[in-house]
Parts: sequence; C-alpha cells; structure tokens
Amino acid sequence: MRRAFKLELAEARAMVVAAIAEASMLGVGETVCVSDEGGFPLVLERMDGARVTGPQIAWNKAFTAAGHRRSTHLFNTPPNGPALPGNEAFGIQWSFEGRFAVFVGGFPIVVDGEVVGGIGLSGGNGEQDTACGLAGLRALQELLAPQGHEVLVAVDIKK
Repeated sequence: MRRAFKLELAEARAMVVAAIAEASMLGVGETVCVSDEGGFPLVLERMDGARVTGPQIAWNKAFTAAGHRRSTHLFNTPPNGPALPGNEAFGIQWSFEGRFAVFVGGFPIVVDGEVVGGIGLSGGNGEQDTACGLAGLRALQELLAPQGHEVLVAVDIKK
C-alpha cells in the first residue's frame, strides 16, 4: 500500500487566484477549474464577463488532464497526437458523455511525481489559457516548496 497526496481546498483556491490574476493582467475573461485526482471540481470560478460556456469547458479540461494524466493539447498535437484521425485514440473526445477535452487549456497537477488533480481554463486563446494554467501551477509550486514538495510546472505534461 502506498500513501497518496490529496489536493486541498486552500491549495486549489491559491491556484485559481493566481490564474485569474494572470488573466486580468492579460485582459481576458477566464473560467478556471481545479479538480481532484478523479476530475471532480474543488474550485470552479468564472470571471465577470467571461463566457457562460466557460465553466463546463474548464471542468472538462481539468477532468481530462487529471484522469488521463496529460496536458489536453497533447491529444491532438501532430504528428502523433493519439486523438488525431488515424491514430489510436481517434474519437476519444466523445468518451465520458463528451466530457473528454482534446484541445489546449488542461494540465495535470503533478506533486512529487504523482498526479493529484487537474487545472482547466477556458476563455482565452490557447496562449492565454496556457499562461493562466502555468500561473496556477506556479502558485502551487510556491505554496508547497517550503514543505519540500516538488510541483511540475510545464506545458507538455504526460505522466
């Protein structure tokens, strides 16, 4: 049996605060979802003026990143993205009642080498969603560093 880390509400909130601060700096209305390891939301926040479709999309991205342990954009990145036509996971985006997201904006949350959740963002373009996601991961890194934990802050995460 092994011990597992669990992402807690205060940590998820810190990530959302950082992601929204980055979105404000970029001038984009984002929705941010931080999920647990099973893809269920711990915090879901939509900025004033952000699209009404954002909460579902952000949740889907967090769900996919946590559950499949990879950044969502890697599913359709040529040439070997598994969800591209002709590749092994083509059509996976219709799994889980359409909840599986295969485009930019979802990142697994990796602490000490283990996936403990996901962060999903919706509202900006791919670069903006990515910048906000990385801001959220950096906030967790800063929060956990004094306790000796390592948080992976990267775009192309595949665990």
